[in-house]
Amino acid sequence: MSKTAIYPGTFDPITNGHIDIIERGLAIFDRLIIAVALNPKKAPLFNIEERIEMIEESLGRHPKVSVETFSGLLVEEAERRKARVILRGLRAVSDFEYEFQMALMNRNLNDKIETVFMMTGEAYSYLSSSVVKEIASLGGTVDGLVPNIVSARLKETFAGTNLTNEGVFPA
Repeated sequence: MSKTAIYPGTFDPITNGHIDIIERGLAIFDRLIIAVALNPKKAPLFNIEERIEMIEESLGRHPKVSVETFSGLLVEEAERRKARVILRGLRAVSDFEYEFQMALMNRNLNDKIETVFMMTGEAYSYLSSSVVKEIASLGGTVDGLVPNIVSARLKETFAGTNLTNEGVFPA
């Protein structure tokens, strides 16, 4: 029986921390679904098509990976895609409380789907999409934090903007 995991997130944008989790997840699972969330409560910098394109370009063609969109309950999407595992990355203890709560709620909603936590690589423990966008919006370099395609897109997006030190993204 094939082991399929679903790795959900907004990926706005995908970072090298995400890539780290994906690559390490591929060593464990037969198939990995990158599930890009359509969350109307969030105002993403990049639209869904741009996020998917950056993910696909960053990963290249990989027979064990598919990139899909979803909205609604993650456990319903996992069931629909025949994934029995939700893969989640943890950067720090601060992530754990929220992720633990979500894992328990998901188990309550569907006890056939397990959540597997994977610690991010040490080099990415401080990295988040929000931090990357903040740095890029203030003219800083994000090279080494995100795939090259994402760095180029961020430079293009923020080219010519004159932002204050307050930034554009809430804490």
